[in-house]
Amino acid sequence: MRARDKAAVSALRGTLSALDNAEAVPLDETAPRAAALEDSPVGAGATEAARRELGERDVVDIVRAEAAERLEAAARLTAPAHAARSERLRAEGAVLLRFLDDAEADAL
Repeated sequence: MRARDKAAVSALRGTLSALDNAEAVPLDETAPRAAALEDSPVGAGATEAARRELGERDVVDIVRAEAAERLEAAARLTAPAHAARSERLRAEGAVLLRFLDDAEADAL
């Protein structure tokens, strides 16, 4: 990352966002939406929601899906005007696949 590999940084930021979104819990539809200001929770962390715990398999599946999404998008960009964007998406997908390969090798 110190070499400022823009494709790697972009791929990792996007994947971290996808992992963060996957940890979100579904909104409770029965909970009241609007209340008086004086009924609002007060204090540090009073409005925080619990997050889901992702297992290793869940994380691998999300990273694999992010890589596949980038590679599919790159394959659809066939016009010469989109060559740079296509190459960047391929590079991002390769970064994510490299992380998956490293993780699977470490697991053995």
